[in-house]
Amino acid sequence: MPDSLQDLRRFAVARSLFAPTTLKRALDRLGFVQADPIRAPARAQDLILRQRVRDYRAGDLERRYVELDLEEDFFLPYGFVTRPVHALMHPRSETRVPADNPSPWPVDWRRRSKVLLDFVRQRGTAHPREVNRHFAHGKVRNWWGGSSNSTTFLLDAMHYRGMLRVARREAGIRVYEAREHGRIPASPQERRARLDALVDIAVGIYAPLPEASLRVCVRGLRFAVPQWREELASAFERAKARLAHVRVEGVDWYWPAGEKPGGTPPPIVRLLTPFDPVVRDRDRFELLWGWVYRFEAYTPARKRKLGYYALPLLWEDRVIGWGNVSVRDGRLVSNVGYVHSPPRGRAFRRELEGELDRMRAFLGLAG
Repeated sequence: MPDSLQDLRRFAVARSLFAPTTLKRALDRLGFVQADPIRAPARAQDLILRQRVRDYRAGDLERRYVELDLEEDFFLPYGFVTRPVHALMHPRSETRVPADNPSPWPVDWRRRSKVLLDFVRQRGTAHPREVNRHFAHGKVRNWWGGSSNSTTFLLDAMHYRGMLRVARREAGIRVYEAREHGRIPASPQERRARLDALVDIAVGIYAPLPEASLRVCVRGLRFAVPQWREELASAFERAKARLAHVRVEGVDWYWPAGEKPGGTPPPIVRLLTPFDPVVRDRDRFELLWGWVYRFEAYTPARKRKLGYYALPLLWEDRVIGWGNVSVRDGRLVSNVGYVHSPPRGRAFRRELEGELDRMRAFLGLAG
């Protein structure tokens, strides 16, 4: 049983950064991989998977999306979920896309969604450009404050509700096909069982979690199951009773029941995406590593302290700094910073260069 923050750090790193395996097995083990469109030097989903999949190359997930039986959807944030996880979340209610609001659909949306769904079914798959050209519903105000074609806006809402799924992407654009779901859970017991399963999946990805982070994690499932958002408070209480936990320095920490804490991370360097499960929770990050990491991609350049897309730098079980990595003229350019000072000795320098070599291979760059 962990009895110190050092034990919890080792446990957090060792359980999340498991031995590299196949892409299918890694996805099945995780259940969900967060997506982000920024490429610095690659998308978040690729940077997450390169640490857990043998010989992974940037873009492999998108290239193999169809054969992997995945779905794009909201879980906590947006990303890629396995089919079993997807099935637990659907069918959803008429709630709008999470970034908009939880209000029911307007009557006009219901009418137009039926017409759009028939169009997609007839075509098999449909690119938003084709849908816009056919219907030309005009413009609406989207949830980011900009202007979108109303058909694209409605396609997003239909995807979120589960009427459509992402069949593939073309040049980064989602291509949709119709989707059918099973029945709505008929009993409170079945709803609770689904919610508990989703909580356990989330905890399995991000554990060990301090109690405050566990609460945020469970509350975040309102994006996954907006139809059961009123039941999340009781799901949190059930989780606290069900999960393994320990109190360290006045904080209660939780992880999957039956999982034995332990493991020693290997002496290697890793550059992690800011959305990697090891470092995504900023409050947990500060508790475990004692310094404040901030994601600064949307911070004005003059106010940045770490960099546009600073990658947390993990050495063994300690996050000791960050690296900014980019590609210029076909070559990898890196700039590493440290919270204090770089570790002494050849081992760290050798492992840092090894991680940069792995990054080059992942990006398909020359050495």
